[in-house]
Amino acid sequence: MPALLRWGLTLSVALVAIALAYRLQQPLQASSSTAASAAHCYQSVRTHDADRPTAQCFSVLDGVFEDIWVPDVSIAATTGHVIPGLWDGHGHLLQYGEFLHSVDLFGSQSLDEVKGRIKTYLDANPDAGSKDQWLRGVGWDQTFFGRMPTADDIEKDETLNGLYMMLDRIDVHCTWVSRAVLDLLPSDIPDVPGGEIVHDPGMGVFCDNAMDLVLDLWPKPSPEFKTKTVRTAMAKLNEVGLVGMHDAGATPGNLELFSRLADSEDDWTVRVYSMLECDVRNAYCPDDAVKYARDDGRFAVRSVKLFADGALGSWGSAMLEPYADHPWTSGSLLINASALTQVARSWAAAGFQVNIHAIGDLANRNAVNALEAALRDQCPDEDDLAPCQARHRFRIEHSQIIHPDDQRRILAMGIIPSIQPTHATSDMKYAEDRLGPQRLGAEAYRMKSLLSAGPILGSDFPVEPADPFQGIYAAIARKSPHTGLGAHGSKHGWHMDQALSLDEALWGFTGAVAHGGFMDGKAGVIKPGAFADWVVLDEPIESMDIEHLRHMRVRETWVAGRRVYHRKD
Repeated sequence: MPALLRWGLTLSVALVAIALAYRLQQPLQASSSTAASAAHCYQSVRTHDADRPTAQCFSVLDGVFEDIWVPDVSIAATTGHVIPGLWDGHGHLLQYGEFLHSVDLFGSQSLDEVKGRIKTYLDANPDAGSKDQWLRGVGWDQTFFGRMPTADDIEKDETLNGLYMMLDRIDVHCTWVSRAVLDLLPSDIPDVPGGEIVHDPGMGVFCDNAMDLVLDLWPKPSPEFKTKTVRTAMAKLNEVGLVGMHDAGATPGNLELFSRLADSEDDWTVRVYSMLECDVRNAYCPDDAVKYARDDGRFAVRSVKLFADGALGSWGSAMLEPYADHPWTSGSLLINASALTQVARSWAAAGFQVNIHAIGDLANRNAVNALEAALRDQCPDEDDLAPCQARHRFRIEHSQIIHPDDQRRILAMGIIPSIQPTHATSDMKYAEDRLGPQRLGAEAYRMKSLLSAGPILGSDFPVEPADPFQGIYAAIARKSPHTGLGAHGSKHGWHMDQALSLDEALWGFTGAVAHGGFMDGKAGVIKPGAFADWVVLDEPIESMDIEHLRHMRVRETWVAGRRVYHRKD
């Protein structure tokens, strides 16, 4: 690289870092929702504060907890048992809202069932499927079909013939399109690095980077529709006890929308810690980063999302060794190792937390290498990188299949694993087929083994249900929250050596998420000075039968001292 160009790049990175630091040093404020102090007393309060783990009453002033106490005498308490407001450590806000306004294909057992659900949706939404308003859906899984679906599977149905459809796979790493959409593409579609165009048994499915071929043609939703979907999503999240979430990848345009909505208390009832994803995936877009950098307790942008590979279910996660059931492939990288390292170093130099999507063991190795290189840049005089990592809090999103050598490196440096417990219980029907028993047992779906690294827990909604209690159940029982069963209908949990305790699982949805978003002492805890966010349950969570978690219904959800959800019955 010429010296002048290198000097210019260094100056650019320095200016971005200075601007970001200024934006993020503004006061962290909670929403002011009360003019005076308000006291609340319940049958019990679980605080997650080590100095005072239980209480019965607390007061709220200007959206934060003012005081916490146990009354000296018996009082008339409000019925209910309180826990700190729950956070999802990895979800997709706008995509979840769009899913709630599309065809729900989760759990479809056959192609006929998929088509039946589409027809039901069309009955209620007759305008869907036009060239200007494609019919969208998410949740299909070829595991139930015995093969990948094709455009002709849709075309053969006279009711659906000619409609424009784009239907995302359960992991949102593949999309299945109708013949009308396929005909918009050139006849000689080129191969896409880091992507797959499925040809067997026919055309219609595009995976990972190849999805961009279709997404570029999709008529984008209007700002009004996006606003509607965000409101719908937040209401649903409040209903299951979520007060906050880490939004795992938002483009600059969507961040602009979020920033505007976050200024309205009526529109914004979930705190959002958002990860910037450049318009071009795995790029470096410092101007957008500074423009949307923000951290005010309601909406934060101080991290970025990079993608190392695809998903296990579609054989897209990048593996060190070939798949056991597809020995001709080892998956695919969405970015090569050296490029991933370089972009991670650039973002770290600009002062951003770096979060890398990695599922396969090769992708996780590349992610660990990239984050280690970024840490060494930031702390060149430190042999032990753990203190440096404690300040920067770099993360690996999913952390799903990790070679034992790289597990040890993650623990040594303290790189934060961001894990979705229900991914394990959803994948257990085919994970051993994909990986083989040895690799599965030593590498995959580790939670207990990575516990000292402080794993953040979440759901990856809409890929999985947003209900955090289902995630807590999956982490503890290692069984499907939908059926209460383990792999292949077993009554026993799946690889129980990796199960968490109730306290560990709850911390993963509260304090660990707060730490991963630089909100220690502010979120996921009930103590003076913390955000006044809490959830009211019908009984103490620690005394519940574990099976009850699968069907948990929240009584109330409060954000910044304001009730945002109340169960009607």
